[in-house]
Amino acid sequence: MKVTILAIGKCKKNSPEAAIINEYAKRSSWDIIIKEKDNSSQDDEAKFLQSSIPHNAKVIVLDERGDNLKSLELADKIKNWQLNGCSEICFLIGGADGHLQSTRDKADLILSFGKLTLPHMLMRAVLSEQIYRLQTIISGHPYHRE
Repeated sequence: MKVTILAIGKCKKNSPEAAIINEYAKRSSWDIIIKEKDNSSQDDEAKFLQSSIPHNAKVIVLDERGDNLKSLELADKIKNWQLNGCSEICFLIGGADGHLQSTRDKADLILSFGKLTLPHMLMRAVLSEQIYRLQTIISGHPYHRE
């Protein structure tokens, strides 16, 4: 599985968040690619996100208005996508003002990580861990425990 994370805001190379992101990417057997763009206008951010979505990828938009799924539920959804021929997923992390409706309209899933507001770099670290967790659930690895 190839996973692309499209994110607004650039992560500093030697930051604690970058270390966490790199650690989970290294652990994962999935190919994880991160593309980022500096904060700008919401329209420019939307253009970057929408134009960078890989062809045929399932799109998961991170948005506070989305579905708040358990890791097992999200893993089941991704496993079903895989069984139906999906080989690439793309996660979209918007800027400080969130996503435009035109970006949410591109989603195969709008996903919320809860009602809390998290700093963008910390959200990337949390997402990286969840991607690793999803991969281990799907592969039957004991990392995830209920």
